[in-house]
Amino acid sequence: MDGWEGIEEFVAVARTGSFIAGAASLGVSRTHMSRALARLEDRLGAQLLHRTTRRVLLSPTGQTFLDHCIRLVQERDEAVALIRDQGEPRGDLRITCCVALGERFIAPVARQFAKQHRQLTVYLDVTDRTIDLVAEGYDLGVRTGNLPSSDLIAAKIASRRSRTCAAPAYLERMGTPEKIADLNEHDCLTGTTLQWHFSEKGDEILYRPRPVWSCNNGYAVLEAARDGMGICQLPNFYLNDAVQSGQLVPILEEFAPPEEPIWSVYPDKRHLSPKVQRFVAALKGTLPKAMARPD
Repeated sequence: MDGWEGIEEFVAVARTGSFIAGAASLGVSRTHMSRALARLEDRLGAQLLHRTTRRVLLSPTGQTFLDHCIRLVQERDEAVALIRDQGEPRGDLRITCCVALGERFIAPVARQFAKQHRQLTVYLDVTDRTIDLVAEGYDLGVRTGNLPSSDLIAAKIASRRSRTCAAPAYLERMGTPEKIADLNEHDCLTGTTLQWHFSEKGDEILYRPRPVWSCNNGYAVLEAARDGMGICQLPNFYLNDAVQSGQLVPILEEFAPPEEPIWSVYPDKRHLSPKVQRFVAALKGTLPKAMARPD
């Protein structure tokens, strides 16, 4: 018996909500659909659909199974298209990235990518939770810094630099720190990063500030620094405008940390997928310029 039997039929019925519409979408008869679904449920030993006189509903088992079946069908179609050298991205592209990068940089790239590839549906999950790409069915993640050891494929797509800054009014009131240890005597403003990064004579130095204000939103930390509440360390894309306008002053520049890499990471089975290849290329072509410090 064909291991694929019933999979595509199940997806079609689940998506359209009826056997008749599902059969029409595949160009087969309603009888074929019913028999294929019945045999699939027999093989699984589980009921996937609740059938009523008016509509078809997914069982809890069917809902769980559906997500896997959709990806199976999409990956089959992508593999066939790749071999045929058609290569047009199609199906779903599921991306995850942190909030700081996602809202300002990744979302515009993903939006433009969706406009260019009309056979593709792009899902962007902006969250600071570290998502298991394989277990949760994501095609691609965007991550920063040193990556933990894993089976994921990583490609560097850009880098970002952080600076330590404070408002002129704060520095006039509290003085300007000359050494990293001087931060112990200052008011610090922190975000999601618990440790600040510095570098001295090529060695990385980690400093754990004791904040007077902390928020998991970089713009809120930026506004606190502008308001003269204390010293912050943030990526340049938060700080550039405020530094250029004189609202913030960079400090401890001789101890500035090296650039932090930004990676695209994806499961190894996705590396030949046209949608992943092209989106990674779009990120590489867009992010470095978007995140560059203005002249």
